[in-house]
Amino acid sequence: MSYVGVGPRAVMRSVAFLTAGVLAVPALAGCSSEDPSGKPLAEQDVAAAARAQVSDGGTLRWAVDSVPDTLNTFQSDADAATTRVAQAVLPSMYRMDETGRPVRNPDYLESAEVVETEPKQVVVYKLNQQAVWSDGREIGAADFAAQWRALSGKDSAYWTARNAGYDRIEKIQRGDSDLEVKVTFSRPYADWRSLFTPLYPKDVMGTPDAFNDGARRKLEVTAGPFAVEKVDTEDDEVVLTGNPRWWGEPAKLDRIVLRAVPRDERVSELVAGKLDLAEVDPGTAERAGLAAAEREAGTGAPLMGPDGTPAAGSGGSPLPGPQGRSAAQALRSWAVANGSDEEAAEEEIEAREERREARAKLERRQQALSGFEVRKSLEPAYTQLALNGADGPLADERVRRAVARALDREELAEAVLGPLGLPTEPVGSHLALSGQAAYADGSGALGEQDAKEARALLADAGWVPGGPVKESEDGEEAAGAEGEKDEDGKDEDGKDEDGKDEKKSEGGDEGTYIVGEDGKNTDGKNTDGKNTDGKNTDGKDGDGKDGDGKDSKDGDEDGKDEDGDETDDTDQESGEKHSSGKNTAQGGATGAYAPKGTAAPAGSATAPLAKDGKALTLRFVLPSGPGSEALRTVADRISDMLEKIGIGTDVTKVPDESYFKDHVASGEYDLALYSWPASAFPATDARPIYAKPVPAADGSLNVAQNYTRVGTDQVDQLFDQAMATLDQKEARDLLRKADSRIWAAAGSIPLYQRPQILAARKNLANAGAFGFETPVYEDMGFLEKGAHGSRPSASPAS
Repeated sequence: MSYVGVGPRAVMRSVAFLTAGVLAVPALAGCSSEDPSGKPLAEQDVAAAARAQVSDGGTLRWAVDSVPDTLNTFQSDADAATTRVAQAVLPSMYRMDETGRPVRNPDYLESAEVVETEPKQVVVYKLNQQAVWSDGREIGAADFAAQWRALSGKDSAYWTARNAGYDRIEKIQRGDSDLEVKVTFSRPYADWRSLFTPLYPKDVMGTPDAFNDGARRKLEVTAGPFAVEKVDTEDDEVVLTGNPRWWGEPAKLDRIVLRAVPRDERVSELVAGKLDLAEVDPGTAERAGLAAAEREAGTGAPLMGPDGTPAAGSGGSPLPGPQGRSAAQALRSWAVANGSDEEAAEEEIEAREERREARAKLERRQQALSGFEVRKSLEPAYTQLALNGADGPLADERVRRAVARALDREELAEAVLGPLGLPTEPVGSHLALSGQAAYADGSGALGEQDAKEARALLADAGWVPGGPVKESEDGEEAAGAEGEKDEDGKDEDGKDEDGKDEKKSEGGDEGTYIVGEDGKNTDGKNTDGKNTDGKNTDGKDGDGKDGDGKDSKDGDEDGKDEDGDETDDTDQESGEKHSSGKNTAQGGATGAYAPKGTAAPAGSATAPLAKDGKALTLRFVLPSGPGSEALRTVADRISDMLEKIGIGTDVTKVPDESYFKDHVASGEYDLALYSWPASAFPATDARPIYAKPVPAADGSLNVAQNYTRVGTDQVDQLFDQAMATLDQKEARDLLRKADSRIWAAAGSIPLYQRPQILAARKNLANAGAFGFETPVYEDMGFLEKGAHGSRPSASPAS
């Protein structure tokens, strides 16, 4: 998956070095009296219910991607499951509310405030007098001090992934009582609320050996509503049980079992009754069928579209009639089965029986899924287009800005979120999301979509349309990253050794293809798949729509319809050709296309650009796994948008497991799509992502988490100033200025907030799509008979 966690502060190295000029930045919206932070775009969807409506007891079986390699969130191999366990079993001084802002956790903290600023910043924590570890010992200053020493960065024997904030602490002392902890900072630190969440016992933090190895597979001492019973690597699960020493509201559930289940197996596990809650991909949720779809109030029928068939996303069969087939297909099947051709009749009878079995299987699955519902919101994370500025064309800021100005971010957000019924507003900040304190739309520093301006930027950078392209000795023409040949002797352009294009299925996940080339085939089509009348050979316009302006939709990837039937060779929607060569697009007819040599209409794709004998083609690297369909859809649209300003894209799909490590982090890409989580403490957590790379002692480049390799001294200074001021308004203004300059440098372009889709048992309360808010594990449980949880309105908040 193309998701980057905040926890690990991995340090990557590259031999490249870069600089970025100072850019004029327009006035920020934050300077006005109106608060630009707005509100969250979508509510959480957890079937919220009062504790009195939730029954006592039961086991929640919750799917995770993997059993965590460590239970220590401060180690480099910590993951989302590590965080989930820590939230349930360890103290947190602050938690996130529904707007993504930190709020005091009263179960552990009665108060926390800055009591001195001169000569040093001093924060006094007053702990809940009932707060104890599971071994009976009071939580106190010794635990705070042990965690500070382990994470301060002063002792290299501790294998820590990050020490931000802890390195600013000068000392920790007991306060006026055992319940007070006095923390003195050597330098001012605005994000002091980010510290000591989670808080580990001194047993874990007290020595390097305990820190490095003591909390990887077990946590013997905890202090949350749950405790770790076991980490079972054989059954791939983590079992949490109620903590008998917990002083807060008692946990409703007896146990929470976090089961490692691959995403493509989760629907099957739901059907088998082995899961109660599982995050699923949008496509999986739709393919789960009618049981998980939205239904009409009162009747329970699936929501219907205007043509009388189930609405998009409802999971209903697209075709009426027996086994989901049209009336004409059913009539033909009956005629063949009862016809005089005995061989054909026998084959059709067998096919009819297979369809009946498939239909019965589907009905059984839908019956099993009738106890589940889809809960959806927006995840506190956003997807961005990353532009590698280390070298190649994108090292030129003008080219990066041209790429950014070519993008219609509204269209990209609509493509991903619109079909899910979620708000489609593009993300306007690199450092926060709508509703968070630091949010303000800073995209004006870059400018709105403007193809004309994008072409002007490219021309200023020396890229001209239709320029001569010289082929180098190794056959490389693109100006982006160099391609590689795969095992069958074809290079990444999909060409064999003779230079011929390899035809690939439109939805294929393997191999590569070129978008934006201008060569013509002898049949009058461009090599970008368009006829000379401006339409793609699949019957779509260049914007991915069919001839009447409607979005076209691909069929199932397995070549079967929803009932599991094999589809015929004709794609009625896409208009792909039969072996006869006739185009079967609706309304299409032989000879209905412009003859060879017809001039392209005005507004067609711009001729590819070239400079110094090289075409402007950028290597676009994508993950190929089943959970990345949305990224590939977005990439296709981005490629189309870039083609319109003369930029070609060489799209390469790679295995999920190598996508980030071997391509993004190592800098082996020009364009890439991946996500960053939002943080309530952007001055601390976002700085490594946007800090200017610096040379390391060995001459390589230390990029921290700045995988675009684009940074400026001004941005670094603004982050440092925001981190050092204790005036929250001033800190927000500094962060918004930093974000504006990040936009102007065009190293990464935020696109949309990620969708959060979960399949949940209908009677499961206070769990699901949490949005910004930290889960309250003690309130999760199964509803009493007749009780109902509260769900968001049909129209998400905007």
